Parts: sequence; C-alpha cells; structure tokens
Amino acid sequence: MRTARAIILFCLLLPCAANAQLNTEQVMIIGRNALYFEDYVLSIQYFNRVITARPYLHEPYFFRGLAKYNLEDYSGAEEDLTLSIERNPYVARYYQLRGLCRAGLEDYSGAESDFRMALRYDPQNVNIWQNLAITEIRREEWGAAASVIDTMLIFSPRDVDTYLLRSQVASKMEDSLVAHKMVDEALRYDKYSPDAYTARAALYADEKLYSNAEEDMDRAIGLLPGRSASYLSRALIRYYRENLRGAMDDFDTALYIDPKNFYGYYNRGLLRMQVGDDNRAIEDFNKVLEIDPDNTLARFNRGLLRNNTGDVQGAIDDFTRVLEDYPNFDEGYRYRSAARRRIGDIKGAEADELWLLRFYNSDHNKAVKSDTASVAGDKVRKRSDRNVRNYNKLVVADEEPRQQYETAYRGKVQDKYVDVQVQPIYTLTYYRQERDISTSVGYCKPIEDVNSARLFSRNVLLTNDERALSEDEVGRHFKGVDDNSKCIADFPDALSYRVCRAMDYYLVQNFDAAIADLEIAFTLEGEMWPVYFMRAMVRYKMLESYAASHDRNDAQQVAGALPNMEYRLVKNDLDAVIEQLPDFAQAYYNRANVYLKLSDFKSAVVDYTKAIELDGNMAAAYFNRGLARIYLGDRNDGIADLSKAGELGVYAAYNVIKRFSDKQ
Repeated sequence: MRTARAIILFCLLLPCAANAQLNTEQVMIIGRNALYFEDYVLSIQYFNRVITARPYLHEPYFFRGLAKYNLEDYSGAEEDLTLSIERNPYVARYYQLRGLCRAGLEDYSGAESDFRMALRYDPQNVNIWQNLAITEIRREEWGAAASVIDTMLIFSPRDVDTYLLRSQVASKMEDSLVAHKMVDEALRYDKYSPDAYTARAALYADEKLYSNAEEDMDRAIGLLPGRSASYLSRALIRYYRENLRGAMDDFDTALYIDPKNFYGYYNRGLLRMQVGDDNRAIEDFNKVLEIDPDNTLARFNRGLLRNNTGDVQGAIDDFTRVLEDYPNFDEGYRYRSAARRRIGDIKGAEADELWLLRFYNSDHNKAVKSDTASVAGDKVRKRSDRNVRNYNKLVVADEEPRQQYETAYRGKVQDKYVDVQVQPIYTLTYYRQERDISTSVGYCKPIEDVNSARLFSRNVLLTNDERALSEDEVGRHFKGVDDNSKCIADFPDALSYRVCRAMDYYLVQNFDAAIADLEIAFTLEGEMWPVYFMRAMVRYKMLESYAASHDRNDAQQVAGALPNMEYRLVKNDLDAVIEQLPDFAQAYYNRANVYLKLSDFKSAVVDYTKAIELDGNMAAAYFNRGLARIYLGDRNDGIADLSKAGELGVYAAYNVIKRFSDKQ
C-alpha cells in the first residue's frame, strides 16, 4: 500500500519536473507556502516562474509584490502591483498594498489615492481605513486624520489600536481632553493593553505629571516586561523626577533585553557621568561609538571622561576629532587646550588659546551666545539633533507615529483570528534564527546519531525557530534537488539521496514533493525514526500553510474533514518515533501540538508534561502546557506554567498571564 501511494505521488509530481509545461497552480501553491513561512526570496523565484509562463495572470504579480514589500523593495513592489491592477482593476487588496508601497516611498498623495480606491471596493475594511488615517498623519493633515479615524470607530467600536491612534491625533491637535478620553476608552475595552498604558503615560509626561506617567509605565511593564522601549521610557520619566538610581536600573534592564540599544548606552553613560562613575561611563560611550562611529556628541563626552580618568592623550584625540566636525566649537578648544598643557604640549595649548581669544573678540561670539541660549531649556534632545552643545542631554528617538501601517497579508494570516498562538513545533533543518535566547536544542543524542551516520548532506539541528533562506541558500537547495535527482537516477535504492532531496524540497517549501520522497524512503530502509519525524513535520507545516491560504469560512468547513484526518496521520508518525525513541522530548512536544490541533487538551497536557520531564528547560512546552491547562479550566496551574515559560525567555507569556488572570 505504501509503495503504491509513493508511486502515485511520484507520477503526479513528474510532469512538473519533466515536461516543459509548467504546472502554474502547483508552483503558485509552493510560492504561497514560502510567503506564509516568510521565505520571501524563495517565493519570488516561484512567482517569477509563473509570470514567465503566464504573464497575463494578475495574482502572481500581487504575490511577488507582497514578497518584495516584505523585503522593503517598495519600488519593485509598486511596479508589480501596478501590473496586477492593469490586469484586474477591481481588487481592493491590490490598491491597498500599492498604497503601502507608496507610503514606504514617502509618496503620501499616491498612497492616499490608492487607499481611497481600495475603499471603493471594500468600504468596511478596517485595515485600509487605518492605513488611510496614518497617511493623513504622515502628511500632518490632523483634521482629515481625525475624520478617518472617527469613521473607523463606527466599523470597529471596540478596537483598542483605533482609540490609541485617535488619541495620538488629538494630542497633535492639542486637544488633551479628547486624547485622554480615547486612551480611557481603549482601557475600557482592554485593561490589559500595555500600549494603552504607554500612550497614557506619554500624555501625562507631556503634561509634566511624571508621577502618574510612572505609574502607567509600571503597569505597561508589568503586562509586557520583555519590551526594552518601555524601560527606556520609564527611565526618562524617572530622570525627570530626579530618581537617577531608578533611571539607571531601567537602562540596565533595557540593555539586558536589547544589548545593542544606542539609547540605553548613551543615556546610561550620561547618568554614570553625572554620578562620577567615569570608567563605566567610558565603557558605555565606547559601545555607543561601536554602534554609531560618527556620533560626535558621544565622542566629546568620552573625551571629557578620558580627561577625568587620566587618559589625557585619548581625550585630546577625541577633542581633535570633534573639532574636525565642529571647527567653531569653543568648548572643544578650551578643553583641548587644558589637556595639552597637562601633557606639556605648550605650543598646542597656546594655539588653542589664541584661537579662543580671536573667537571671543569676533562677531562669532554673538552666535555662540545665541546657540547656548537656544539649548538651555529641556533635559533631552532628539537623536537627529546634532548641535554639539547638547552633548550633556539625554537622547530620545525622533518622533514616529505609534501606530504603523497594517496589512492583513503580512506575516502569518492565522494570527488575525486568535489572541494567543501556541509555540511552533520542532523541526529538523540546517538553519536557525540567531537570537540572544536560543530556542534550538543543544546536545541531543538522536540528532548526534543521525549526524554521525551522515544521513544528510550536512549536519542537521533541531529547532522550533526556523529562519528564512537567503538567495544563495535558495539556489543551493534548488541545486541540491538537481544533484540528488541525478544520484537517485543512478542509485535508486540509496536512502541518503532520497532523504537529502526530501530535505531540499522541504526547505524550498515544496511539501508534496518532500512527502513523496519520504514515502519512497520507507520502502528502501524500513521504518527509521528520522523519516517518520520528517514526514510528520512536513505534513504539519503543509497543513498550516493550507489553513492560511484559505479564508476563515473555508478553513472551518474543512476543519472536520481533511485536516483532522491529516493531523491524525502526523500523530501516527510521531507515535512511531516515540516507540523507537521513548526519551525523545521534542517528539512528545510535537505530538502534544498535534493534540492541540485536534482539541484533545488532556492528551496534550500529558505529552507536554513528559517533554518537560525529559527537558526541564523547554520553555515552549511550559507555554503550550499552560495554554492547554487554561483551556481545560485549570487556570492556576496554567498561569504557573506560563510564568515558568516567561522565566525561561518566552516574554509573551507575561501578557497572556495578565489577560487570563481575571478571566473565569
């Protein structure tokens, strides 16, 4: 039976590889798979093939444009969307996405025109209304923006983000009463929204009600403690309240979360400078200059600190670099003159002093006093402010709209329909995301055995955080398919070539072809666990992609038929893996995820518990078990699991805890 099924699948796929005719529908499906899993470079290659074969179709241009948009190639995406619209001018999403591209190119008039055209065909689409509102904000047309957002509230009167956007516009219109009212409405509908508390804190800070602002930032951080920007905001509020120790602690935490944060290092360096912690302040400004080597203000601060700590020559070097950028900066000459005298460079010191004497007796003196007066007010500056006289002010980001452009087609579509997403399954792959908190498995004997046996062309790893392939990697795996196909033709009974090609197919999102190869692999070498594990993960990913490529109603209609049956096939494969490897934690975890898809929460809890017994640091298992327990009504144990997941690095768990803590 298994052999017959493999032959049927192989024959179905053969025309796509052997004939000149391209199966455009199949290639479109694979391209959309790649889009769903955010392999944008790969998806473009598939859509290129369809466009070459069928240049009169409109959808391939749209999807290729969507991939380019996600890669921030706004010009190329705009061209593709225009070609889609020429072929079919009656689809709202084509105008919507082209509007987003034009907004990315700062063509706000063009973006507004596209969004309004999209609303002609889909007048109740909240995403389009929201994008139109943000376009008006970018154009600083505050009245028009307010009018658009008020219309949005008619369609979605409970949408928190819409109220926050309206609050932002009201603040720009200096209508603080409406701004506060909108934030309060947002909190009425979602009292667990960290963004709402952050927005209200900003309003309080603008009104210099720093105590109230800090209370709201405390709430925002309690709801979502893994966001570095929240700690930076609270640090500034504490700084205004002259709580330097509290501000320093917040900068420390922000840098723990985001070790490459420019604002954290610069501002912490200034605070350390203020309290006399010069050596550690130098370390912070060193980091700033690693991130932004041309930051003159940071270099001047480091020069002052080096002078204080006895590194006089280093201070002189920094002052000299600053004066190259700002040749009329009198303080720079004054500090360099003093430093040169300290090392005995009398000639250099006298040259600086002579420059100062001439400068103060010239017409420039009035300009210097004027500049000094213009920067003597606030305690902070924008990052774009390059006035060297603001070197001792804390730095904040240039103002950006709190709300970003939205599209229903960006990222994983199923995220729209649920508040909470389970952590993904573990897969065999060659690639993983490089993150500060690793989600990949370290030493794992089954994986070590597979790598020792050279079953794959290179060492595989086990991760639930795959990354998209680069263009070179995509080309490498297409070549791998070709090379392995030649080897299979010469050695049809060699398991390794078949499994390697299945992996190549999987990585380029051709799930049907990958499963076909794995089916044949079973006939070659018996029932090996890596083949079962791979077939389970490929089929699971294929089902995810299938659900994303259908609208919600289609997915619900199919939920009781094909997907449930296919998920049971995934479970059967994982049963076989566990039978061969009863101590393989990730197999239990993956099977638990399948149980969640089948709404069998009790069995899911059992398998997550087993995975945790085998690997006590599996944060994803704690997170998913917490959700499963909450779905079963075991709220206390569920929240405890989510807390453990947060402790192990899944920061989203804290927001979930807050959302469930008061729910019955």
